[in-house]
Amino acid sequence: MLWIELLIFLACIVIGARIGGIGMGVIAGIGLIIFVFLFQMPPGSPPVIVLGMILAVITALSTMEAAGGLDYLVSVAEKVMRKNPKSITFVAPFVTYILIFASGTQHVIYALLPVIAEISRKAGVRPERPMSISVIAAMHGLVASPISAATVALVGSLAGLDVTLPQIMMVTIPSTLIAVFIGALSVLKRGKNLADDPVYQEKLAKGLLAEETQSEKKVLEGKELALAKGSTIMFFLAIVVVVIVGMFPGLRPTYETIVNGAAQTGQISMAKTIIILMLATAGIIMVFFKAQPGKTIAGKTMKSGLVALISILGISWLGSSFYEANQLVIIDSIKTIIEGQQWVFAIGLFLLSILLFSQAATITILMPVGVALGIPAPILIAVYPAVNGYFFLPTYGTVIAAVSFDQTGTTKIGKYLLNHSFMLPGLVTTISAVVISLLLTSVF
Repeated sequence: MLWIELLIFLACIVIGARIGGIGMGVIAGIGLIIFVFLFQMPPGSPPVIVLGMILAVITALSTMEAAGGLDYLVSVAEKVMRKNPKSITFVAPFVTYILIFASGTQHVIYALLPVIAEISRKAGVRPERPMSISVIAAMHGLVASPISAATVALVGSLAGLDVTLPQIMMVTIPSTLIAVFIGALSVLKRGKNLADDPVYQEKLAKGLLAEETQSEKKVLEGKELALAKGSTIMFFLAIVVVVIVGMFPGLRPTYETIVNGAAQTGQISMAKTIIILMLATAGIIMVFFKAQPGKTIAGKTMKSGLVALISILGISWLGSSFYEANQLVIIDSIKTIIEGQQWVFAIGLFLLSILLFSQAATITILMPVGVALGIPAPILIAVYPAVNGYFFLPTYGTVIAAVSFDQTGTTKIGKYLLNHSFMLPGLVTTISAVVISLLLTSVF
């Protein structure tokens, strides 16, 4: 019966991934009907607190976008890259990393990719080099970001192990930054220079390349610029407060409740603290920096965030039902595989992320299994960057966008599917991040 249930679980993931969008979440609902109503398996439960944290962060991000904050961040990033065109293979991924780290969403990379392609071509640098590593850098910037859905899901999953957000960041930030540098080195000399590339030269000779212009973007001036800057500063202040409260648990307020006639003292959890702070940040941005509610809901960040929420709701609930019905078998099987080599858990995260196309969903499903197996918190934190395996199949949005924006044709999906431009920097960067994280956790 276990294998039939596993096949249904995997089928829901594959079919949902092929449909795209909220497909994974709603197809998981069909799986839940089969599990719960036909097979009479335990219903499991969705990760309510994790979903609440993600929704609150998305709301704060969306209000910042509505106030012009994301446009402002992108304009700053573009100026930095245009100052160093010849070094674009190194500059672009680090600018991308910092921008994604600060904003907590990969959505902003879509505004950067055409800029990277344009600067590369004008500088005579093969666009495949900075384009491929920038896409990978965005994934790792998201892993390191304290307010990304994936990190929020990790904090929630490790709550019972007394792991704090600053402890996670002490490992993920340096490991991913160094890994991105190593990834950039791996593509520094990749392929022929544009002047020697026959495909590009043929396109150039035939006039198949459109005249490149400055990337289309909204120019912020005057009051709009002031509001955009203010919303950005407010959002960053909120991130700083979250980190400080995580570093000093004593700052979280305590409260008293009456249970059976007796007073009991409690302290608000870090998860609820994040929810409150992010919702309050959204409110402040709306009031003081004129973020319109309608524009907030209609923005790309809110739309992509809701897609992620529905996907995580469905697939994590389906995974919870499958796990509860087969808990002993799953734990014993994985324990046998990783016994003595707990880092092997990273391979499970990598493989599942390929199927789910979501770091947060991967963490929500598999990290509680790691906790149940008794894997130490330092190891679980160290293998966290392994959730960036969804570059493996060249079907993710940022991968496809990078291929589309590169008019020279150097950034491509290979004839054999897996020999695409992102495989080398993706494997090098992800493996490096996990190895460096393991070294750092052994020190800390």
